[in-house]
Amino acid sequence: MTPHSRALEGRRGLILGLANEHSIAWHCARLAVASGAELVATCLNDKARKWVEPLTRPAGIDLVNCDVEQPGSLEALVEHAAGAKGLDFVIHSIAWAPLQDLQGRVVDSSGEGFTRAMAVSCHSFARLARLCEPHLRHGGTLIAMSYLGAVETVPQYGLMGPVKAALESLVRYMAVELGSRDIRVHAVSPGPIATRAASGIPGFDALLEDNRRKVPLGRLATAEEVAALCVFLCSDGATGMTGQTLYVDAGYHILA
Repeated sequence: MTPHSRALEGRRGLILGLANEHSIAWHCARLAVASGAELVATCLNDKARKWVEPLTRPAGIDLVNCDVEQPGSLEALVEHAAGAKGLDFVIHSIAWAPLQDLQGRVVDSSGEGFTRAMAVSCHSFARLARLCEPHLRHGGTLIAMSYLGAVETVPQYGLMGPVKAALESLVRYMAVELGSRDIRVHAVSPGPIATRAASGIPGFDALLEDNRRKVPLGRLATAEEVAALCVFLCSDGATGMTGQTLYVDAGYHILA
């Protein structure tokens, strides 16, 4: 899909999780706008905003701070994003766990750390769907970002593995619950991409090299390719699809 296809012409979307020019959320936002969408996007706080606003302002993207752990923040975001026009698609690209829990063994993770990781990285997607549901007036698409660690044990991925497994299960249940309203729900599972979030994973450079060496395509997938899939899922071309986890990992997930 090229940006010139205008596959999202006349549609309004919300994308959560812009951090800088390397973030998957930013690549999704840039391609969505190039494909004709009107867009609201979020960054975590003012500290992140100084990196993100120089990207979003020239693209005409409405940037809003949103910390899903702060009471009322998600509710205010959705009301602002929907406005009087409603929404057609939402992309959830946020994940977080306390560093001490992320870098340790799962069996040693704290209850508080596990709960916060699940609330930010998984349950916030359910909350987001509930808030957006009344505004998806003509159906639409909800997308969350997952990773292979949801279904396989990935070295050093630790606590986020069970959290992403819950997220993929959540996607399936949401797809059933929202399907009668023509709201389609997917998880997109990229291969390892050098983003700010990935930098918190110990040994991430080694993980990149291992993937590069083994993948059938002989190269790593890119954030641009992840964005292209997301735009397709939000377009009319994907109206017959829901409840899937789709991999953009150059084929790594098929390896034994």
